[in-house]
Amino acid sequence: MNTNFDVIVIGSGMSGGWAAKEFTEKGFKTLVLERGREVRHIKDYPTTNMMPWEFEHRGDIPYDIAQANPVVSRCYAFREDAMHFFVKDTEHPYVQEKPFDWIRGYQVGGKSIMWARQTQRWSDFDFEGPARDGFAVDWPIRYSDLAPWYSYVEKFVGVSGNKDGLPNLPDGEFLPALDLTCVEDYFKDFIGKKYKDRHVIYGRCAHLTQPTEIHLQQGRGQCQKRDLCQRGCPFGGYYNSNSTTIPWAERTGNLTLRPFSVVHSILYDDKKGQAAGVKVVDANTRETFEYTAPIIFVNAGALNTNLILLNSISARFPHGLGNDNGLLGKYVAFHNYRGHISAEYHGHLESTTDGRRPTGAYIPRFRNVFKQETDFLRGYAAGFGAFRGREHDYQGFGDSLKKNLDHGSLGPWRVGSHMMGETIPKETNTVSLDPSLKDAWGIPQLKIDIGYDDNDEKMLKDFFAQLTEMYTAAGFTNIKTGDSGQAPGLDIHEMGGVRMGKDAKTSLLNKWNQLHACPNVYVTDGACMTSTSTQNPSLTYMALTARAVDHAISQAHKGV
Repeated sequence: MNTNFDVIVIGSGMSGGWAAKEFTEKGFKTLVLERGREVRHIKDYPTTNMMPWEFEHRGDIPYDIAQANPVVSRCYAFREDAMHFFVKDTEHPYVQEKPFDWIRGYQVGGKSIMWARQTQRWSDFDFEGPARDGFAVDWPIRYSDLAPWYSYVEKFVGVSGNKDGLPNLPDGEFLPALDLTCVEDYFKDFIGKKYKDRHVIYGRCAHLTQPTEIHLQQGRGQCQKRDLCQRGCPFGGYYNSNSTTIPWAERTGNLTLRPFSVVHSILYDDKKGQAAGVKVVDANTRETFEYTAPIIFVNAGALNTNLILLNSISARFPHGLGNDNGLLGKYVAFHNYRGHISAEYHGHLESTTDGRRPTGAYIPRFRNVFKQETDFLRGYAAGFGAFRGREHDYQGFGDSLKKNLDHGSLGPWRVGSHMMGETIPKETNTVSLDPSLKDAWGIPQLKIDIGYDDNDEKMLKDFFAQLTEMYTAAGFTNIKTGDSGQAPGLDIHEMGGVRMGKDAKTSLLNKWNQLHACPNVYVTDGACMTSTSTQNPSLTYMALTARAVDHAISQAHKGV
């Protein structure tokens, strides 16, 4: 195999797939390194068309597997139909200084196979947040820098949504939206009339409700609303790297994809003053290889990207590649998903729900948007859903039980919300390399020291208070709030550690996602994020990646 390329991309998931697509389209010979196995669209979705009764455990995780995997088994998608796409706890151990559930997917496509597919743009309220509120450092970009790249990505990915006209949640390039239920529509109208600053909207999602020509060229079809997405979709109805960016890159003839390639470190050339290539450990044979390229994109997933950079030691960078200021691995943040609230609604009893759909309603952030109005910084978004099912009488035995179960009646509408709170990046939230423990490939294990703070607790209480008020005003009853108490990480939105910024003294990356101290290395996955906002982050990763590749190509053409 050739060892010299124009570009090396580390990771084949949400952002790595986009780097591969963009470079290969422009004629760059690109090597994509993936530490996991190869997963081909459709061919390697073994459970995608299975019926519930075809699963030995009807979809549940067997007791012995759950006991052996206390971390990953907490993930909503780690079920019998999709557990083969997740890293088991013993397969890549790490050190938890505080409880942290690190959910990973090591295969071509990464976690883009199993993601929840919610796609929202950031606004200037998000990019300006740190500067306005005095936390973290100022973002080196604003919404206007990323807006055209959001559009570029959305058209290719396919995003279903409505033009809602909200300043705190910019509209995008949308395919037609699916319907909300009648109770979701009722709540949407009620909140819109009662509150000037609060909105309930259709949850924008990366599903092809009406494929365009570019989607048909990708070989993808319309979403069938099966709601089995974590298995991999045989129709290509939702976006993942396997169905879209990776095959697109392969068609150019410029892609070399190497699975089972665990990246040990990035090699640095002291004479040239730049990164020279990548050292790889074969996941199966444990042999080591070196590949070279003048441009390197690191898209290994936020925490693994931190790990790779920390382990990239040289005479120039004794504490990790680009780590002149000692901030590598610090200021990691995440989304707080602990809060949830449920209730009943006894209106609209002439209607019920039938079938499935890939999304529900969404409540964009409404706290501290235009001004500081609470005793905590930033705010939260929330999901919202309403459904109506049948209730059954479980009394009796034998024939009487069968008759009771067979003659269920419709119950009230059930409504529910979950919060997605923005956490504040702190220097004390860190990842580092364990000084003694190694993994199976001879690489130091990652040590994770990340936790909640008082700001998170105050935000959680406010979520309960505000949603309870909104539910009560709308006529919902039997309102119940709950704190899952889950550890950070289960949100699967970890960000930071290699943050962007304007000043090389306080950040690792510049406005183009280049390492300040090693500009031929770009980081465009979750590790680059300066703050987290309240939006689902994947769309922003993809837009940042497309923008960074455009910059890298322009620099290459200039001979820089």
